[in-house]
Parts: sequence; C-alpha cells; structure tokens
Amino acid sequence: MINKIVAGVAEAIGNVADGATVLVGGFGLVGQPNALIDGLIEQGARDLTVVANNAGSGHDGIARLMELGRVRRIVCTFPRSAGSVVFEELYDAGRIELEIVPQGTLAERLRAAGAGIPAFFTPTAAGTLLANGKEVRDIGGRPCVLETALHGDLALVEAWEADRWGNLAYRGTGRNFNAVMATAGRVTAVQVQHLVDAIAPQHVVTPGIFVDRVAHVPHGDPSE
Repeated sequence: MINKIVAGVAEAIGNVADGATVLVGGFGLVGQPNALIDGLIEQGARDLTVVANNAGSGHDGIARLMELGRVRRIVCTFPRSAGSVVFEELYDAGRIELEIVPQGTLAERLRAAGAGIPAFFTPTAAGTLLANGKEVRDIGGRPCVLETALHGDLALVEAWEADRWGNLAYRGTGRNFNAVMATAGRVTAVQVQHLVDAIAPQHVVTPGIFVDRVAHVPHGDPSE
C-alpha cells in the first residue's frame, strides 16, 4: 500500500550529498518550508546550490543556512529584499556566488524540468547582461535567449493538505513556487500542515507521482 507519510522531518530530508542543488519553495516568507530547511541544517550537507525566489530574510530559513556557511551558490530572482542582511554580507565578502534569473524565467525553467523539456527560448533578458554567454536566436523578428531546465537534487516544499499517496493541495498564495518546484526535484520532500484521508481529484494541484516524502508539521485548524 502506497504511503508517503514519514515519521518526521529528518526522515523527509534523508541523505543529502555535499554539493547538491536544493530547490526551496516559497515567496519570501509565504509558503517557505522552514521546518525542512531546519532539517537540512541538522542533516549537515554543505557546499549547496540553493534555488529560491529570494535570498533569505533575517536569520531564519534560507538566511540561516547561508549564515552557517553551507551555501556555495544561490540562484534567485530577488537577492536583495527587506531583511536580506546575511546574503548581502556574504556577497560583499565574496563568500557566496549569485545567479540572477528573471522571475518568469525561473518559474519556466523549473516547469520545464518537471515536464521533461531540456531547454526553451524566451525574449526575456535578450540584450541584457543576463543573456551573456547564452545562445540568442531571432524568432518571429524578436531576439530570444536559450534557457535550460532547472533540476534539483532535492526539492523542499510546503503544502496545506496531503494524503498518503502524496497528492498535495495548497492554500492561497502559499502555492507560489512550491507547486512547480515539487515537479523539478529528483527527490521531493514536503512539510504539510494537514493530513487528510484523500484529496478530491479536482482539488489536487501536485499529483503524488512527483512527491517522495511527506512530513506532518501541524499548524492551525483545517477549517481556517
């Protein structure tokens, strides 16, 4: 019988190799899988590449992972935002690498990875520094930049509901990057606020085929 619910965060994280690429869901602090990030810190992997929308805030979550010297490179859209003090200090000191990716391009590179599409052309960033070193082709009279799919060794996702098959549903803006990152991880670990017997098919956003491990991290009331 399929049951992807595991005993806790440590089991959901599993063994993460040094140098792994980790996709971290969330949009700022909304939908960020903080319990799983703490589990990754506890697990001990180093020299990580982190893919996220933001480069962390304050001293928790992604910022804490960077502050402990565990992140070699970050791929994101907004490296500087309110409270991104840890990233800014590390970057100014030359202790972390940065790849900036426009937000729509980041989402599409992740979606492409989940869909099995190796690369795609987009007009976004054509003629800018972000296109340097990339193939540019004229398509329909517009210069378009070749962007590659963005896979992760591990995807860390936060969801609202899950069932034992690993089907996921999200609440409001908590969906953000979580849904697309869930499809792009070679292993996808989920922290979920509510476990249910079954999610109705029409309400499933992430099918369980993309999910490997689900850890219950309770919060709030299912009726809220």
